[in-house]
This record gives sequence, structure tokens and C-alpha cells, in this order.
Amino acid sequence: MTILPPDPDLTALRVNLARLRGERGWTFDELAGRSGLARRTLIDLEHGRTTGSVTTWHALAHTFDVPIEHLLGTLCHDHTPPGEHGS
Repeated sequence: MTILPPDPDLTALRVNLARLRGERGWTFDELAGRSGLARRTLIDLEHGRTTGSVTTWHALAHTFDVPIEHLLGTLCHDHTPPGEHGS
């Protein structure tokens, strides 16, 4: 029997991106300029049209000056993250 992991909460991920951008008052153009990512990529990420790559999220973590876990940890928003089930 195969046990699949829970689905990642992609909505929480994109909401977190929007929140971080909003807290800084950055437009998509400003975030694009700071991160080196295309404006269209950022819009597509925030609107859920793409999930992005690890490289993209790594760049965003550096741009927002947060640990990558701060961004990607939201994928487990609606379930217990791996490694937290106890012994």
C-alpha cells in the first residue's frame, strides 16, 4: 500500500507572497527589479497560475530577506509538517 503525502497548500504559499510584497509596499515592477525575476512570473505566482521553481523561491527569500522555510513552510499550512509527528 502506498501512502501519499498531503497536498501542499499552494493557496497559502501565494497568499504569503502577496502579504510579504504588500508589507513592503512593493509593486510587481519593484519586486521584479529587486529579485531579477520577470514581472509576469511574479504575477503568475501570486495569482496561482504557476508554482515556480526552487530557484525562483530561493531568489524571493533573498529578496524579502527571510529564510526560505518562511516561504515554503506555508505549503504545510493545513497539515502537520514532516518531522513533527513525534517518535
